[in-house]
Amino acid sequence: MSSVLAVRLNNWMVFFIGTADGQLIKLSVDRKYQPSCPQILLRTSGDNKVFPKLQLDPVDQKHLYVPFKNQVQRVPVSNCTTYQNVKDCLSAQDPFCVWCVSEKSCSFKDDCRGSERLSIPDESKQEIVSHRFLKDSTGEMKIIIQSHLTTEKIQSNFTCDFSTTSTQLCKKQEPKPQYPQCICILSDPLPADDLDVTVTIRLGDTSLSEQIKMINCSSIQGQPSFHLCQRCIRAGCGWRQNSCSWATDAVSNDICENIGQFERNFSKPEISSVSPSVVSFYGRNQAVLSGRNLRDVTRVRIKADLDCDPKESPVLSNNGSSLTFHIPSTKAKGLVKVCVLLPDGSCHGNVTIAYQSSPICTDITPSSSWRSGGRMVNISGTHLDLVEGITHSPTQQEVMPLMSSSYQTLIYKTPAAKNPPVSSSTVFLKVASETLECSKKITYYPDPEFTSFAAVKEGKDVRITIQKKADKLQMTAAELLVVGIHNEVEHPCIITTQEIDNKTETFICKIKNMQSSDIEMIKVTYGHESITLNKSSFQRYFFILLIIFLIPITLVVVFFVYRRQREQLTVRMNKLMENLECDIRNDIRQGFIDLQTEKADLMENVGAIPFLDYKHFASRTFFPESESLIKLCIKDIGQDVEMVELDQHCQKFSRLIQDQLFLTTMVHALEEQKSFTVKDKCTFASLLTVALHGNLSYLTEVMEVLLKDLMQQNSSAAQPKLLLRRTESTVEKLLTNWVSVCLYGFLRESVGQHLYLLVSALTQQISKGPVDCVTEKALYTLSEDWLLWQAQDFSQLKLKVLFAVGSDGEVSEPLEVDALSCDTVEQLKEKILNTFRTKFGFAYNTSIRDVNVEYERDGSFLPLQEVDGGSEVIGDVTKLNTLRHYKVNDGATIKVLSKKTHPPLSAQGSVKDDENFTGKYFHLIDPDVVEDHGKNPERKKLKLKEVYLTKLLSTKVAVHSYVENLFRSIWGMTQNKAPLAIKYFFDFLDAQAENIKITDPDVRHIWKTNSLPLRFWINILKNPQFVFDMEKTPHLDGCLSVIAQAFMDSFSLSEIQLGKHAPTNKLLYAKDIPKFKQEVKVYYKQIREQPAVSDAEFKDFLNGESKKHEGEFNEAAALRELFKFTQRYFTEIKEKLTSNGAPAELLEQLQHVKDLFDELKSCSWN
Repeated sequence: MSSVLAVRLNNWMVFFIGTADGQLIKLSVDRKYQPSCPQILLRTSGDNKVFPKLQLDPVDQKHLYVPFKNQVQRVPVSNCTTYQNVKDCLSAQDPFCVWCVSEKSCSFKDDCRGSERLSIPDESKQEIVSHRFLKDSTGEMKIIIQSHLTTEKIQSNFTCDFSTTSTQLCKKQEPKPQYPQCICILSDPLPADDLDVTVTIRLGDTSLSEQIKMINCSSIQGQPSFHLCQRCIRAGCGWRQNSCSWATDAVSNDICENIGQFERNFSKPEISSVSPSVVSFYGRNQAVLSGRNLRDVTRVRIKADLDCDPKESPVLSNNGSSLTFHIPSTKAKGLVKVCVLLPDGSCHGNVTIAYQSSPICTDITPSSSWRSGGRMVNISGTHLDLVEGITHSPTQQEVMPLMSSSYQTLIYKTPAAKNPPVSSSTVFLKVASETLECSKKITYYPDPEFTSFAAVKEGKDVRITIQKKADKLQMTAAELLVVGIHNEVEHPCIITTQEIDNKTETFICKIKNMQSSDIEMIKVTYGHESITLNKSSFQRYFFILLIIFLIPITLVVVFFVYRRQREQLTVRMNKLMENLECDIRNDIRQGFIDLQTEKADLMENVGAIPFLDYKHFASRTFFPESESLIKLCIKDIGQDVEMVELDQHCQKFSRLIQDQLFLTTMVHALEEQKSFTVKDKCTFASLLTVALHGNLSYLTEVMEVLLKDLMQQNSSAAQPKLLLRRTESTVEKLLTNWVSVCLYGFLRESVGQHLYLLVSALTQQISKGPVDCVTEKALYTLSEDWLLWQAQDFSQLKLKVLFAVGSDGEVSEPLEVDALSCDTVEQLKEKILNTFRTKFGFAYNTSIRDVNVEYERDGSFLPLQEVDGGSEVIGDVTKLNTLRHYKVNDGATIKVLSKKTHPPLSAQGSVKDDENFTGKYFHLIDPDVVEDHGKNPERKKLKLKEVYLTKLLSTKVAVHSYVENLFRSIWGMTQNKAPLAIKYFFDFLDAQAENIKITDPDVRHIWKTNSLPLRFWINILKNPQFVFDMEKTPHLDGCLSVIAQAFMDSFSLSEIQLGKHAPTNKLLYAKDIPKFKQEVKVYYKQIREQPAVSDAEFKDFLNGESKKHEGEFNEAAALRELFKFTQRYFTEIKEKLTSNGAPAELLEQLQHVKDLFDELKSCSWN
């Protein structure tokens, strides 16, 4: 122990103990000084001593600062949140942890927001629920359940439920369960066999289940012993007269201490040693325990001091005097006791094993090896004597034995790295079942290359000089073994010198007492390899001269070959440039032809328009980013009616916000708070719209008051043109919602059809050309960002589609479907189902995921799959199969089958379900990998994005009539009369401009534009899913953004100067914008000249809208959400009301509403 810190928690004392071998141990002691199970909070891999002066975090008292030599670690004092249920939480016997009933989680006491808590008692208990069996004086059998918990402010009843799988266990529970004890009187007759009983204890909202085994006490028989007595007591029985029987009174655990040892059926084992006796905390495999009388041993028990859960290992082999077993891993370092278990449960012996830190590898020398392996390597570090073997990546299955090992060094031979070949390999230390990675790697180089040798007589000895090519192995003389061979007799050669230069390495060795220097060959051994070098001869010199003679001839031949290939390359390049120029000409010409021949041949028969009803339209507009608030604030069929008590509270709060002074003051008070974000403002405004939807006239009055305040702020800041440009205040979001409510009828009756036709036309136009299934880019589009300019050539196909009817092979009449040769199987399915819906007016009865398609070829049908064994693969990316891949021709027959009635032979889900779909697959856009273009000549064609920009114009021409019809339906005047809400609000803006002395007509134009087109129509144009039951794809969103930009430019007063670098979405409608601007000016003029709307007329209109949609919104839910803001900023709202001179009755009403909601919250807790 190197440091200690004590903390008192209630009646517990918690000790944090730092050790010299790098551990932080937590030990909790109860008021009777009984310790609970120790916990390891921190364990370092090495022997890093914990310095003195452990320090609790002064801020939250939930962390401990642990000092080491070079660092300080911040460690939590407890891991309460890791316990998932009440049993685990309290069984841990951790004084820091409580079970928080309201949150149903284990946490620190300070983190539990509720007042109801469960915690451990003041005394250490190994079990939080205990049981015992008792036989009373009347002969009745009872099960007594005792819970060991501390409760805080839990007022509910305490109950116990006893259940079994077969019979009724209890005939009654007397007396009535009283915390902490309950009693079950067993039914007659008692079960003869053991019975599993589930006891469920309920304490308030918390339930705790415990499994107990009901054992017939008289069945526990055997030679009386301490272990038999302990087994009897643990089963809940009593011990009397050296036998187990039903208990008649409370049983003490100390009763077994006085039982003497009777004659045994087994010889008492003795332990003399355990090898090894020092291991790392990962344990050790195949440990050997030696001693006497070990024949009857079944298991080996390993237990540390205060260890609540001793570990037991089975015996692997046993010969009576020694046995083998695995030493298990542990969380703690230190000494543990070892004893051996006999079948009767007794444990004998008292030797120790020391758990130490795990081995650490700090350096490897040498750090390289030749590929054939066998090089001697020295590993430096600590605790290396605990290593059992060495493995290398990537083949970690091969374990290399150790040559020698000690505490700081370890020596082994490297394995071969030929199959598979690797350039570097990670070294792993094998300790028990763990493999520990070394920080340094072994680099593999090719084997050393010895080139030649020469032998010279030197007195009585022969000196041999061996030449070797220079390499990075840094081979030493000690790693070589050299033998000279003369007349087939081997003579050892002792290496004396090693010389190194840039290109060669020289080793010099001597053969002692040899008469002749005629050495025919030498054998060099390194690692596992041996090579033989022969003496140089005349043929070798002749070969060198021949090479020198051939060099100039080779140079001449190479020159002429290079000249010839250069001429051929020039011819090929000229041909390639001609083809490239021809391709670009054809692409430009085709684009021109498409542009001149494009006509609006899109189908206008789209069937019934799937309008959303009003409440779903309004909720999506109010809460575009919150699905939970949408579900909360609308009433769907079958929704439960709110509770009457809750309605009474909400009605009083509703009456409070019907007070204009209170509501406007509340809005201003909230907006003054920095924590009241823009998101909060939008949510508050939308909830307010829902809550006051039944009184739209009052909502309009409040909006006008808030708008006047906002206009005063903008005019005083000298920035009137910025008014209503963004949604940065509550009233601006309120205005958006108000316009949406008032214009829904106009949107559905006059604009909706034209908007749906435009969306349908765009969808049809996009699908006329190739669409990349992975990126969703298309050849026909309005957005340059979504333009598929890399598309290859394609052809149009007309297919005859048959639908399988039933399961007997019958088919329907053929349906003609237009497709493209570059379509994927998934795109073909979509076009078939879309054509079916367009022709028959209803959808096919099977979804696209449950449909299979087959292609008729040579009289049989071939299944079409997105990916199969013949799919093209580039690098690691697979191309999706197209109709061209399956060689589907024009006029081919396709059959559609349902997977339910015709299950496929090999089920294949959609590849789009793959999380890495865009990384694993491609369609029309090639992946960014290097490939051989000779396999597919089409990919050699150069594609230029600018050549395909005419496709944007072609798409614009195709849908232009729909765009014009949509725009004119928006700013058109039905019977020369704008909707009432537009006229009323535009007059309101004009009146306010006069009040604050704004005479610039441009400012009024900008206000009206920011209020209506920018705030409402742009939102509708870009989000048709708000109006219709449909899904909007990212590609469709890009096209609608271009149209929305043109719509907004039509309302702009500034002239936009466009040059050659202007974006295409601006250039696309550049010629149409001036015409649209004139129509907008006429539109604004007609509204201005239209007769004013009277207050009574507009109020009738608003009341009619409120009544029309009465009961469609959950106003009570909106009021509850609104009150959350009131409760959060209650003090600020109250202070604002006081400063504004609000009457005392209003302040009392606010306080009364708060008290009612607080009372409701308190009731919900109870």
